[in-house]
Amino acid sequence: MVVDTFALIARGRVALADELAALDPDEWAAPSRCAGWSVHVVAAHLNLPWSVSTPRLVATVVRSGGIDRAFDRLSRDLAGRLDPAACVAGLRANAAHRFTPPGLGPVAPLTDVLIHGDDMLGPLGRAVAPDAEALAASLTWLASGRARGFVPRGRTDGLVLVATDLAMTAGSGDAEVAGPALALCGALAGRRDALGQLDGPGLGVLAGRL
Repeated sequence: MVVDTFALIARGRVALADELAALDPDEWAAPSRCAGWSVHVVAAHLNLPWSVSTPRLVATVVRSGGIDRAFDRLSRDLAGRLDPAACVAGLRANAAHRFTPPGLGPVAPLTDVLIHGDDMLGPLGRAVAPDAEALAASLTWLASGRARGFVPRGRTDGLVLVATDLAMTAGSGDAEVAGPALALCGALAGRRDALGQLDGPGLGVLAGRL
């Protein structure tokens, strides 16, 4: 079956917007799982694809000395210009936006929505009902060794990821790590908090690579 990744992105953005719309001011100001970023800044970050032009992004990368510092600068700046309601409205209005990072394809923004959604909502005890197709696509990609900018080279070497809620596996090797698909995705992307939801003989290997 062919998966329409852009349709998954659109559904994910709308579902996330619905959940974010229910947050109160204290929750918007609360820390997310992204170091130094509030929930508000992460929500602004997800609005970057349609809010910041490619020339400005490139110029900011050059001035900042790298993509991570550039994203930090741009996301904080955008959060200063978009209040929480505008961040929610942006996700809804641009749910079908088809921007993809060069060389990565649509699974990259899909994964951004899933992981950053959990970065915001997880610490608040909230969640978006997971979309099985979206989780499967993101986990497969993150475990593939091709998720440049999301998973450092070598992190998944020798690991088999078993998504217990999807009855699927990703990756190849002799060391198994098992748990919910979203927690596996988060761990592969460097979220140490996700490790507590995982188990298996490969868990120590994965933990040592974060």
